[in-house]
Amino acid sequence: MQGYTKVQVVWLLLLMSSSSSWHSVHGGESDDVQCLKDLKQSLVDPKGTLESWVFTKHNIDGYICEFTGVECWHPDESRVLGLSLGNQGLEGPFPRGVELCGSMTTLDLSGNKLAGPLPERISDQLAYITYLDLSNNSFSGEIPAGIAKMTYLNTLALQHNQFDGRIPALGNLSRLVSFSVAENSLSGPVPDSLQRFPLANFTGNPRLCGPPIGKKCKKRFRLRIHVRPIRIHLRLRRINDASCIGAAAGFVVGFVVAFYFPHRFLFCRRLRPYIFHVCE
Repeated sequence: MQGYTKVQVVWLLLLMSSSSSWHSVHGGESDDVQCLKDLKQSLVDPKGTLESWVFTKHNIDGYICEFTGVECWHPDESRVLGLSLGNQGLEGPFPRGVELCGSMTTLDLSGNKLAGPLPERISDQLAYITYLDLSNNSFSGEIPAGIAKMTYLNTLALQHNQFDGRIPALGNLSRLVSFSVAENSLSGPVPDSLQRFPLANFTGNPRLCGPPIGKKCKKRFRLRIHVRPIRIHLRLRRINDASCIGAAAGFVVGFVVAFYFPHRFLFCRRLRPYIFHVCE
């Protein structure tokens, strides 16, 4: 290891540890070949861009490097460095199988007709991506918060889609130098970590607020109403107790009056006493 810097040693160790995954097979083919197969099958290709992707040369390493839009680390190795498939009229969802291109660092799918949500675990599928361009498509739903784990990202282009919801906090992307979400349907404040980018990178989202947009964000008030439970059964019990006491007291008073004054009943009307003789 003499002559190598510490950084170079680390990279060599990483390359050596991952070499087994680069050469793992699916019926005699590498992961990267299977990656391209899955991607081709998951997309509609009206222009025939992917017709050159013919998977017949199983015994020739590096033959996929001749495919349209495919860039390899080395022309004699079936290891995909990047995919450049912009403006090819491709249709369908976010393509399947990209996680099998384990050494891919760039992915350009801009200017197509791709639609639907992005994978929630996109950071696992594109772990080493430095350049991701999905602009000018019809992707929808929320921008996955997992993008914040794609710590190697230098460029993230999501403009001209149909994303909604809030922009996730991307404070972990310290290498990010190019970012745009213009012309979507995003709302809420721009995260602090992204406020360094120019206003043009956020335009076309009327419900975004905060710097650099210049529109104040409305404070969100939470109305909390505390409803005290009414214990009806306790009140009824008290009422019943009072009624019982009153009835008992009335019975006792009536009994005493009838016992000691058997011949008279006393009535009061407007505080004027009247005495009626019931019997002599």
